[in-house]
Amino acid sequence: MRLHLCAVGRLRAGPERSLVDDYLKRFDRSGRALGLGPVTEHEVEDRKGGGMAAEAGLLAKAIPQGAATILLDERGRMMTSPDFADLLARFRDTGRQDAALVIGGADGLSPDLRDGADAVLSFGPMVWPHMLVRVMVAEQLYRAASILAGAPYHRV
Repeated sequence: MRLHLCAVGRLRAGPERSLVDDYLKRFDRSGRALGLGPVTEHEVEDRKGGGMAAEAGLLAKAIPQGAATILLDERGRMMTSPDFADLLARFRDTGRQDAALVIGGADGLSPDLRDGADAVLSFGPMVWPHMLVRVMVAEQLYRAASILAGAPYHRV
């Protein structure tokens, strides 16, 4: 199952970019044997200032047709890393060819986009900068692949 990291904003060179690249590289090495990957990043920017609605339109265009959609939103469901790994495995095992992990901009995600998602996840009740959320998603993808492979990276 191909994965798509769809996010508002461009991640420039710096510590966040280095971390995302590192975790996605690790995921690619371990995920392919599990039928997960590669991860393609899709960055969108609303240069006209249309807010959440405009960003939702750009994100919707970045999500492949028929992809399972997993949105990151503070109002979403909190889950453990093993539960997230199981979610990815369920999408893969039910024949989904693609899954998109969607990260909104500074104002969050449009309710219309949230309502059509297969899953809406939260990294807790705190608000996180969307660039750090991208790092956290990349790390959780790698952790999920490690969990599914039975590797020791994830310890309880």
